[in-house]
Amino acid sequence: MERFRLKASLFVLATVVFFACKKDHDAKPIPPVSPPEYVVDTIVPTGNEQYLTKGSDYIFDQNSLHTFEINLPTSQLKKINENPAAEQYVAGTLTFEGEKISPIGIRYKGSIGAFVGCLSGPDAGNPSGYKTCTKLSMQLKINWLDPDSKFYGLKKIQLHSQNQDPSQMHERLAYYLFRAMGVPAPRSVHARVIVNGQYMGLFALTEEVDGRFTRENFDDGTGNLYKEIWPLDMNGLPFSESTYLSHLETNEDENPSASMIRGFAQAIANSTPDNIQAIITDRMKLEEIIAYAVVDRTIRVDDGPFHWYCWGGNCSSHNYFWYEEPTKNTLHLIPWDMDNAFENIISNENPVIPIADAWGETRNNCQPFPYGSFQFMQRSAACDRLTAGWASFEDEYNAQLLHFKTEILAPEKINPLLHDWETQILDATTEARAAHGDAIPVADWSYALSKLKNQLEYARSH
Repeated sequence: MERFRLKASLFVLATVVFFACKKDHDAKPIPPVSPPEYVVDTIVPTGNEQYLTKGSDYIFDQNSLHTFEINLPTSQLKKINENPAAEQYVAGTLTFEGEKISPIGIRYKGSIGAFVGCLSGPDAGNPSGYKTCTKLSMQLKINWLDPDSKFYGLKKIQLHSQNQDPSQMHERLAYYLFRAMGVPAPRSVHARVIVNGQYMGLFALTEEVDGRFTRENFDDGTGNLYKEIWPLDMNGLPFSESTYLSHLETNEDENPSASMIRGFAQAIANSTPDNIQAIITDRMKLEEIIAYAVVDRTIRVDDGPFHWYCWGGNCSSHNYFWYEEPTKNTLHLIPWDMDNAFENIISNENPVIPIADAWGETRNNCQPFPYGSFQFMQRSAACDRLTAGWASFEDEYNAQLLHFKTEILAPEKINPLLHDWETQILDATTEARAAHGDAIPVADWSYALSKLKNQLEYARSH
């Protein structure tokens, strides 16, 4: 089974129309930078480098704005600029706080939404063509040639362009809120990025969800990590063993088994209203999954696991990971891709992604139905037996919702935090606009931040 990608033609058309309205129409294609041609050298570290002696907390320090200097030979930069959607690694170097790591792998990254409006190809549903935006999301593979190479404990660096988020805060704030509620979630901060001496702008530096992540976030981090595979299909049945394994992100070379997630799925499929809560509490941390639902629904992560898109006779969700913690025999849901969080709190500002139902609600006898101004087909998330089981914990949900709104999301906590982050990235945002016509104007960024604060106030009071 191919990994879930939203390629329905109507979805793509609406995405292009929606995000085209958010772009600066004065922007012009960005010509490639042309540094001298050279061969990327190999630098053998001594072992005393700061990037080898300090851990990842240094990189994800909320009080720091780090700068990443990336360099590639002319031919390699030209290669990835001519076809970003190929997501092909090329050789380059990373310089960070005076220390150079070479070679590393460098590529552009992203699904359909990440490339919208930024490639020259005519079909947004099949991204192609050369790069036309200054910023594209990037992945730096520190262990490109040596599997043991690390950078502050990390093997990969994710730099997300934030092209569709004028506030430049969605990722950082959303992941912060999940983590504040005890949900295992990536860390995210901002970072300045320079490519071949040219300042490209401000990016979201978001933690990779991989085996290193599971080892840092769980007592036993050696288990299976899956990307975008729900335990049950739309008919409430487990998938085949091979289907689960096709979504595996860890342990691929260790004769893996999907028996844990498949066994859990079978138990949920066979459950009754009388025993489903017991199955959930036995195989999941109840407070953790309820906290996940509280945060997700309050900040309207409408492009995540609770939006079941339907097309071609199938309905499924995306933008999440599952982790199996083997010694505890428990499963954990991990959030991913927060670009569109917050947008639909007050109204369906983003018409591509709105979810029709309140938490636990179903409609249309669990058959697909059109919704939103673009009338895309979706299915109520609570028609999924597992989601319905979570929604049945009403008292636990309401208690955590109250805690989230009055404690974690309280204005006296969130507003100073946003102010600190805004101050931290103001100069970098101003610098990017001065350098590039397609960077967000500072006034538009300030307006987007004010709107985000209004959305948060609305979330607290409704």
